[in-house]
Amino acid sequence: MSLDASLKPAVHIRPATPKDVPTIGRLGALLVREHHDFDPQRFIAATPQTEKGYGSFLGTQLEEPTIVILVAERAGQVIGYTYSGVEGTDYMSLRGPAGVMYDIVVDPDHRQQGIGRMLVDATLEALKNKGAPRVVLSTAERNAAAQRLFDRAGFRRTMIEMTRELSR
Repeated sequence: MSLDASLKPAVHIRPATPKDVPTIGRLGALLVREHHDFDPQRFIAATPQTEKGYGSFLGTQLEEPTIVILVAERAGQVIGYTYSGVEGTDYMSLRGPAGVMYDIVVDPDHRQQGIGRMLVDATLEALKNKGAPRVVLSTAERNAAAQRLFDRAGFRRTMIEMTRELSR
């Protein structure tokens, strides 16, 4: 029997803190595993060190002035996060200054409850407040759920990444 959504504690979006690093590391490792499952040739595999390494890296980003790391918290438990930043002109990407959403992940036990959308909306607002004129992101070709979320949040498709393995 599932708990009625109206009976669940509210979700709060807030900036990540150093105490969140272990949990966002776990969620980051989940993101790595999910992407690897989508396409093992394109995306790296998680290792036993991924959780700690990912968390450690994100921990180094917490005080960076151009970076935004937000967490979704319910009843004191972090259940999702976004990692994004403001970048200048990027000639490799043929784009001007923009906010870039690098990661978004919600714990599987808390998906399909609007938490991803809450994180996206809060991230867009935070990037706008840092001066980003637009926000870009990439999503795995096979991640239809994420693509629906981004479509509903007003993103449009502008690039398609293509990969080809080179045989030796």
